[in-house]
Amino acid sequence: MPAISELRRVAVYCASNDGAKPAYVATAQALGTLLAQRGITVVYGGGRTGLMGALADAALAAGGEVIGVMPHGLVEREVAHKGITSLRVVDSMHERKAMIAELADAFITMPGGIGTLEEFFETWTWATLGVHRKPIGLLDCDDFWSPLQSLLDRLEGEGFLRGSPRDWLVRDHDAASLLDRLANFEAPPVRRWLRLRET
Repeated sequence: MPAISELRRVAVYCASNDGAKPAYVATAQALGTLLAQRGITVVYGGGRTGLMGALADAALAAGGEVIGVMPHGLVEREVAHKGITSLRVVDSMHERKAMIAELADAFITMPGGIGTLEEFFETWTWATLGVHRKPIGLLDCDDFWSPLQSLLDRLEGEGFLRGSPRDWLVRDHDAASLLDRLANFEAPPVRRWLRLRET
């Protein structure tokens, strides 16, 4: 697959709270501003709080477009951002993730909790299975993703991670550099690596 070269929409997975360090909010704001400045539409979970809200507000303030995708249940709890360009309301979390994946040309995962990790891992799994061919970025703030890299090393060492799964991941501390690398990403081939036991 050739490099994308132009990113029109980027999905961002991030937390609905601020986290423990001010740097997390600052990073979300910087990413939102940068995406808007580059004319890239933000696609995200549609929330108005935490890193999600900081990302969306910064992109909007810089003149960018922001598309949120949120299930009915969360909208009814009044956590939806009412000021974004477009809020797509769906019936379930499964539909939310599918729509975000469909709308996006690439994905960026910021610091977050189990919801953020779940979105990241499912998107990564889909790539390795050939469901999509889009790059997946990890925006590192204060080495947040270092423990994940250690875990992946362990999975690889124990024989649970083979082939090209890690080739889908682009990790960078700088948002501008990360976007450049995502735009120039070339998808690796999808390889079958399962070993069948002899009966």
